[in-house]
Amino acid sequence: MQRKFWKLVEESSQTADKLLLGLMGTLTTMKLDGSRTMHKHVIEMTNVAARLKSLGMEVEQKFLVQFIINSLPSKYNPFQMNYNTMKNKWNVHEWHIILVREEIRLKNQGTHSINFISHQRAKKKGKKHVKGKQRQHNVNESSSQIRKKEYKNDKCCFCGKPGHFQKDCLKRKA
Repeated sequence: MQRKFWKLVEESSQTADKLLLGLMGTLTTMKLDGSRTMHKHVIEMTNVAARLKSLGMEVEQKFLVQFIINSLPSKYNPFQMNYNTMKNKWNVHEWHIILVREEIRLKNQGTHSINFISHQRAKKKGKKHVKGKQRQHNVNESSSQIRKKEYKNDKCCFCGKPGHFQKDCLKRKA
């Protein structure tokens, strides 16, 4: 009877140790990858710390703040350096509020546009040669998205409809 009891105690402690190690690994390796907001990310890390505390391992505020700092992407590096040089350190709740504000600021800052020049050849002899069109594109657009937009603006020489070229024209192939 006692052997069974001790065996159950050993198994439950091994399960708790595995859970504890898993939660510690989760807390130390979590990264903000853009799939969720800063608010959800900080709440999730705080919840993992609370689960660790319920298992008997309390994570101090300063360590939790450092784990959160380490989980941020590189665009937050200036913000991290500023925090590391401060004498007065913030607790998790202050850090949470400030990070959400910083996330909003970075999102608002990222809406710039740039000029993009594309070159086209003239197809008919009677027209002037067009050296290029100047178009505005968003900074966040990839080059493939820009090419797709340009492709949609060009017209088919066979049917005159936009969105495809003569070699891809269904009327010509029919």
